[in-house]
Amino acid sequence: MQNITLKVQGMSCGHCVSSIEGNVGEMTGVESVKVHLEDGKVDVTFEAGQVNEQDIIEVIEDQGYDVA
Repeated sequence: MQNITLKVQGMSCGHCVSSIEGNVGEMTGVESVKVHLEDGKVDVTFEAGQVNEQDIIEVIEDQGYDVA
């Protein structure tokens, strides 16, 4: 398992949290995802052999958020 913390801009409410946690959490190989709204960060634990960091970033950006 690999852990990453992404800095995500544009999150402002509970819907943002649900959207990111739901969509990233459904990805094959993602073990857990936790949005820290106040800090503008997203923690993701995933299996590197099944999904990679760029795939996760793309799913977040496809929802209209910016990953720094």
